[in-house]
Amino acid sequence: MRLIVFGAPGSGKGTQAKFLLEKYGIPQIATGDILRTAIHKKTQIGIEAKRFIDAGELVPDFTIMGIIKDRLSCDDCNKGFILDGFPRTLSQALALEDLMKDMGIAINKVISLDVPDNLIIERITGRRICSSCSASFHVAFNIPRLENVCDYCQNELITREDDNIQTIKSRLNTYHKQTTPLIDFYAKKNILFQLNGNRDIVAIRQSILEELA
Repeated sequence: MRLIVFGAPGSGKGTQAKFLLEKYGIPQIATGDILRTAIHKKTQIGIEAKRFIDAGELVPDFTIMGIIKDRLSCDDCNKGFILDGFPRTLSQALALEDLMKDMGIAINKVISLDVPDNLIIERITGRRICSSCSASFHVAFNIPRLENVCDYCQNELITREDDNIQTIKSRLNTYHKQTTPLIDFYAKKNILFQLNGNRDIVAIRQSILEELA
């Protein structure tokens, strides 16, 4: 089971990806996480990536692809994997396709969670995070028992600095710009599954399971 999961910030993509990795026993691969790991372990590619980051530049695609190749070659990916947040651009999608051809594997399904921007803004601006244990709450959808107090450790709930309308709109614009060509790319390959992400978590999960059956 080799999957790509798309979804704008606040779409619930992470929740569904976590369920899938538990269901199928396959790793969730987020490029940001493996990039940080490569840098921490001071691998050759990690050192190369750090040079770009320290210079305030974007890590180029050829370096990202090297990291992806290393990760997909790990034993825990033998049964499959979930790519989360990658590819981000059409050039990365084409490079990924070439890489996977070389490895003798292919993507089985691309899952895209679609949620209207206005609802994503409502979800994210209403989010509250515990300042101690990082538990997540929401002013409308997951209300804490006491206002601005964590249910679990009783510490203060805060609003993340980037959970503001201006930042969210900017992130959404970037996401749509990058993802629209990818949606078309995978739709033409008949492996795209788009679904309404503005539903109950369990209902979304069931729809995905039926598609993957």
